[in-house]
Amino acid sequence: MHTDYDPDDNFARSFPGSTDLDEDAAVEAVVWQFLLLINPDDEEGALQQFATWRESPIDEDDVAARLREATDWKSTFHVAADDPASLIDALDELAARFDLRIDWGTDDPSDPDFLADTDVPALLGTAFDRLREHHYTVWSWEADTDAFAGAIAHRRDDESLPLVAQALGLHARPGAS
Repeated sequence: MHTDYDPDDNFARSFPGSTDLDEDAAVEAVVWQFLLLINPDDEEGALQQFATWRESPIDEDDVAARLREATDWKSTFHVAADDPASLIDALDELAARFDLRIDWGTDDPSDPDFLADTDVPALLGTAFDRLREHHYTVWSWEADTDAFAGAIAHRRDDESLPLVAQALGLHARPGAS
């Protein structure tokens, strides 16, 4: 019997130098894929945001903060949990990139009475439902303790986006779930 055989290590020596991964390049590749997902059919926008991300003065290890700086109000949103008006503005701005308008269920989403009777999670649910009608998905992920962050992506990327986001440390979920 051959004692050097390890079935879990069949290919360990097959690819010389494979342990010399460039972690920075790997992170950049994942960031690029994420930007393509949250900028559907807009590679130029993704490229501009990628350049901003690469040039960010924020600590290189804080990928989420660098992404926020590069994408906020361009392809992502980040709003306080107690600020439904900002969420409406941000999602309206992001939806307009796809020539879409979100029906918030009121004639005037800036009406103080409407805003007093709603909250950010409810509005995320409304936006999710309205954008699904047009084959888009609103995604959210954990942000600061009292904030919501997220993006809009094409429905065809519903399986890819949470996987790519997870690789960046973002726990993306559809709507406000």
